[in-house]
Amino acid sequence: MERSLTSASAEAAAGDGDGEAYRIRPLELADISRGFLGLLNQLSPSPPLTEEAFRARFEELAALGADHLVLVAEDAATGRLAASGAVLVERKFIRRCGRVGHVEDVVVDAAARGRGLGERVVRRLVEHARGRGCYKVILDCTPELTGFYARCGFVEKNVQMGLYF
Repeated sequence: MERSLTSASAEAAAGDGDGEAYRIRPLELADISRGFLGLLNQLSPSPPLTEEAFRARFEELAALGADHLVLVAEDAATGRLAASGAVLVERKFIRRCGRVGHVEDVVVDAAARGRGLGERVVRRLVEHARGRGCYKVILDCTPELTGFYARCGFVEKNVQMGLYF
């Protein structure tokens, strides 16, 4: 069996045996050859990543266990990846040492949009955060994506600020 990110989190991959054309599952090392980096490049263009750098980051994230989950939607017919998203669990001091889920890097391949893959991935990430005991799940998005995230159950709250280096 291929090693996957958060292998200990099998529950994140469970419950998606719906016979659809896409299977939602945790990221695997072999996904570098299934188009994972190209998919992320549609979200945020960035310089190419070597296989060694991908493997090192994969191992680093895998060491975080269930506090960092990357899910992908794999096309059952081709094995290519059509969507991806991540949730990071932040451990806090407030709220009696509560936990917050941060949804990040949600992307659906341009050729696969409109099939509900993004919503399926986001809902699974939220389920994972709830299962990890998070009292809330938050994310940042562009104004044009607020409707999509509202369909996933999110509501607009506060203002996001950024400082880039």
